[in-house]
Amino acid sequence: MTRLGWTALLAVIVFATRGAVAAPTEHEHSDHGHAATGAALVSQMQLNDGERWPTDASLRAGMLEIRTVFDAHHPRIHAGTQSEKQYGELAASVEKTVNQIVEQCKLPAAADAQLHYVVGDLLRGVALMRGSDPAHSRHDGAALVHGALNAYGKFFDDPSWTVHGAKPVA
Repeated sequence: MTRLGWTALLAVIVFATRGAVAAPTEHEHSDHGHAATGAALVSQMQLNDGERWPTDASLRAGMLEIRTVFDAHHPRIHAGTQSEKQYGELAASVEKTVNQIVEQCKLPAAADAQLHYVVGDLLRGVALMRGSDPAHSRHDGAALVHGALNAYGKFFDDPSWTVHGAKPVA
């Protein structure tokens, strides 16, 4: 998909779903409260006839970069000590890398369509981490990013990807 096509699609996703993220209702240790964020776009993802979707080197590198940066912030996010400035730094890093992923995307059309859900939640998370919606916390944005990262591992075939230190289950 062309950069213009990605940009138009993402604008539609972001504006059509604005306000659709429900704030976590209860903190659950098993998922750090992230499952409670509600209307995540990644909830619409599907496997490719029971198999994970193909990836390419640039997608794998970009997603690993996002995961590495997120993991560095995750202890503070989980503890509730992440500052607004730190959320902003995380948002900027995620957005920069998402833009690189979009520019370099060379996936087959069906895999690309599934990646749109991941990218959409990553960008919605970026907006919320910047404080764009007073009805939702910056933590809600981090929860969307966390969920998108986990969905990537579940739905995309990335041999180096791990979820909480273990290979994802296909």
